[in-house]
Amino acid sequence: MVGGPDKLIAPDAEGIARAAELLCAGDLVAVPTETVYGLAARADSAEAVAKIYRAKGRPDFNPLIVHVASLEQAERLAHLDERAHLLAKAFWPGPLTMVLPARDDSPITPAVSAGLPTIAVRCPGHPVMARLLDVVGLPLAAPSANRSLGVSPTRPDHVRESLGDDCPPILDGGPCAMGLESTIVALRADGGWSLLRPGPVEKGAVESIVGPQSASSGSKIEAPGQMRKHYSPGKPVRLDASEAGADEFLIGFGGIAGSTNLSPTGDLAEAAARLYQCLHEAAAAPQKKIAVAPIPRTGMGEAIADRLRRAAA
Repeated sequence: MVGGPDKLIAPDAEGIARAAELLCAGDLVAVPTETVYGLAARADSAEAVAKIYRAKGRPDFNPLIVHVASLEQAERLAHLDERAHLLAKAFWPGPLTMVLPARDDSPITPAVSAGLPTIAVRCPGHPVMARLLDVVGLPLAAPSANRSLGVSPTRPDHVRESLGDDCPPILDGGPCAMGLESTIVALRADGGWSLLRPGPVEKGAVESIVGPQSASSGSKIEAPGQMRKHYSPGKPVRLDASEAGADEFLIGFGGIAGSTNLSPTGDLAEAAARLYQCLHEAAAAPQKKIAVAPIPRTGMGEAIADRLRRAAA
């Protein structure tokens, strides 16, 4: 693998061109998005995508999100109906992923979709990632840049710590602004839709455009983040804790101070942005267990609660 765990690529024109060169050659590059850092490879190459699976230790039945530069590029990969166009107009570039029927002539390697007839596509809003997608000229498969089931990375050092010797070059985009993976919705052929993963785009915002959710997500894994155990810090996690128990590192919220705090003011957007940073701190702490203060299950709190439930599984 080109590069190493200490090699950061500057987010300037020269650095972006270098990252694009590596990706076109079939190598991996860790890339910044507004949600979390992704482990990117060209999505049309089975050999390049296999490197993602090897680096993450990821199950091959777990599909990957394909990142595109534009709506036009997405339309070359998937069938977008009127609802998809309305959602793209409202939330792209941004933290919304749509699971859509794949085109028969799509160049995307089947490994990306894990054998499903659908494809998950997103147009990211991070300026460095947007410039990279423009320069590379290819759709990029990019799951979170960490070991499978582990805590997602929101800073370059998280990527290095998680992937270790398998860490590729990292395109440095600084800390991720949102810190929580994209919302994923599946648009069904019968006109229904399902929320597969809550995230920064709230369910109510999607419903205001395409109507109430009208289809269940079912038990089949159709997108990242649906496995029952995910985002694990490697220690037992206890939720809705008002104080730390014996040998627990307490992640606080609002008035519950804790050893670290998601948001002292009780701001859910700040809590989402800091969630994985706090879990990384807890994982590195000497305490053998982790406790997390109660989080309101409203708005962004729904997505935070989803990640914490899976971390505690």
